[in-house]
Amino acid sequence: MTLAPPLPGEPGLQDAPPSGRPPSLTIRPARPEDVPALLAIWNPIIRDTLVTFNADEKSPEELRAMIETRPAFLVADEGAGPMGFATYSQFRGGVGYRHTMEHTIILGPAARGRGIGRALMAAIEDHARQAGAHSIFAGVSAGNPEGRAFHAALGYAETAVLPQVGCKFGRWLDLVLMQKFLS
Repeated sequence: MTLAPPLPGEPGLQDAPPSGRPPSLTIRPARPEDVPALLAIWNPIIRDTLVTFNADEKSPEELRAMIETRPAFLVADEGAGPMGFATYSQFRGGVGYRHTMEHTIILGPAARGRGIGRALMAAIEDHARQAGAHSIFAGVSAGNPEGRAFHAALGYAETAVLPQVGCKFGRWLDLVLMQKFLS
């Protein structure tokens, strides 16, 4: 997969903050030095919640590889380090899926309810659109009603429910696929 044009927040690029976005917020590509802060945000969500079906915490090496290989791995930063991130990759393998992406967005507690998730999603969607994506999916745990509401508010439509495909904390969980068309 090829990388798309430079992102807002990269050196030399300045964007006016979108309406509702905290004025001191920067959306920028993740850097290797962000890994400890990103793990501190992501691993408790993996370990303690139903937001993801994954129960294995991310290692520094795994996260560094994701940052290096994903078309975009963006962080929200107000100057003290990452508060959350969004990333995407191809929905499924194979050339026939090259225009369909799937994203992940994770916010730390200090980022929630402040427009930071919306800002990250706008940046990820813009990046995917510029890279030629036609649509983008969210795979949302049915155990995460806030995630479903968040995506619905951003224009994602529920397209499928995959019954009992995840298991965590001894519970079988549905996966809700939500899609947004970018072109």
